[in-house]
Amino acid sequence: MLILISDAFDSTLADRLKAFGEVTDDKERLGEADVVLIRSKTKCTREYIDSAPELKLIIRGGVGLDNVDRAYAEERGIEVRNTPNASSIAVAEMAFALMLAVASRVTEAHDSMAAGRWDKKQLKRTELSGKTLCLIGMGNIAGEVAKRASAFGMKVVAYRQSGKPSELAEVKPSLAEAIAGADYISLHTPLTDQTRGMIDAKVIVGMKDGAALINTGRGAAVVETDVASALQSGKLRAYATDVWPSDPPPADCPILKAPNVVMSPHLGASTKENLLRIGEEAHGIIQQFAKTFAQGVK
Repeated sequence: MLILISDAFDSTLADRLKAFGEVTDDKERLGEADVVLIRSKTKCTREYIDSAPELKLIIRGGVGLDNVDRAYAEERGIEVRNTPNASSIAVAEMAFALMLAVASRVTEAHDSMAAGRWDKKQLKRTELSGKTLCLIGMGNIAGEVAKRASAFGMKVVAYRQSGKPSELAEVKPSLAEAIAGADYISLHTPLTDQTRGMIDAKVIVGMKDGAALINTGRGAAVVETDVASALQSGKLRAYATDVWPSDPPPADCPILKAPNVVMSPHLGASTKENLLRIGEEAHGIIQQFAKTFAQGVK
């Protein structure tokens, strides 16, 4: 069995996977690979899959599967798995860090001091305690954010398309009702036909004036021009994002030049601890797969 590690994983993973077969990071060997491990950089399109005639298993280290043509893979008999539990804490902490940065104006304070200014009077903080947080999506990551928000004394509401109740948040029946009174709105949805561009001008109009939007879900879930316009007008107090429509975003991305933006280069899942957890989940998946593979070889 040939295992291709196509993207960045914990450095110890390759050695641990050698128990199951040959391990390589040489992407030129895709055509020989039985298993491919990817994160967000590699796009498993129809063309990519057609270039891998021996492929039997794709493992996406992370939560979403929007960079995998899952339907075509399954049509080809290729199993597609991800590691949905590994990244929850890392991304939740990133979302909360962005929220705290907005409330305490951390980047503005740093930039002003780096420029030689002492803007103590100009920069006024706000507290998260007593504020309302709306979670859009209520999966594992959002659940971890909800726990932290509750510990900070925030009221937590949520919107999920299924409408399923949650012990961690008050689930509202519609997106409009969920966002209406929220001081902070945090995105935690996968990228689907239903969520692509879901935060547009029409939705933003229904937000509380001066709300802050936090995005650690998917960059394409927002219409960037609409968000930039809302920042310019003051309708949105801030947009804090770790995710982009592409990594890196194009130079003309309107968010890059918009005011009151806190941004980071897709660091949410890039903790040492999370890479270890992703590796453990991937190892377990391949361990199970190897048993079936060995039977097939016999």
